[in-house]
Amino acid sequence: MTIGPGARRLKTTRHEKIWGTTNLSPIFAAADSKIGEVWFEDEERLPLLFKFLFTSERLSIQVHPEDTYAAAHHQSLGKTEMWHVLRADEGGEIGLGFNQAFTAEEVAAGARSGAIVDMLSWRKVKAGENYFVPAGKVHAIGAGVAICEIQQNSDITYRLYDYGRPRELHLDHGMAVSHTGPYDGLKSGVIECKYFRTERMRLDAALSLSGPRAVVMILEGKGKIAGEPYSKGEGWRLLRNLTIEPSKATTLLYVTWPE
Repeated sequence: MTIGPGARRLKTTRHEKIWGTTNLSPIFAAADSKIGEVWFEDEERLPLLFKFLFTSERLSIQVHPEDTYAAAHHQSLGKTEMWHVLRADEGGEIGLGFNQAFTAEEVAAGARSGAIVDMLSWRKVKAGENYFVPAGKVHAIGAGVAICEIQQNSDITYRLYDYGRPRELHLDHGMAVSHTGPYDGLKSGVIECKYFRTERMRLDAALSLSGPRAVVMILEGKGKIAGEPYSKGEGWRLLRNLTIEPSKATTLLYVTWPE
């Protein structure tokens, strides 16, 4: 649905997950079911997908392929992504890369036995942190966190270990693309790669932003975009250069992508 001359509110869909939660703070009110992901999509397919993630359990230990491998095996894009931490409960953590250099054979054996959990590099996270997760980096999101995820518009995921849940694993594909050494991923300020640029902004006054290859994710506040009202928990496609006018202090992620 088009709203206003130059901005379009993205369609929102909620997805229940076995690791989801009813606690959707700080973005939404509590849910009646275990929501794990909230997707934001435009009426046309964009090169990026925008999500909020909410966890009550650890997600699987997983990895995503880069473009060439994904095209060859799935006729798809690969998946490079970034995470902006919105909330971290006590003990909230992520796993990103390994705690030392391992061989592919050691990682594969660890995935089969479950030892990969202790091979992963786990770190406590806090609200406001950014993590860049390029294709090939083994990762997991822990319990008790809320994250805004910006990713290539692909859902190719190779699960290496899933804590005994009855879901398919993908060790052959996963080990073919996995980097098996340490990786930090913590980035301050702007995150920029060949697929997207993401900047967190706080607005206390009107600000002009460029379109048309741009989306803003509203993390808090309210106001108007191109004359139309916005509020927390919405995603907006900017179809042209326009002005955002906050009536309440607004925090957003401004995401752009190349042609």
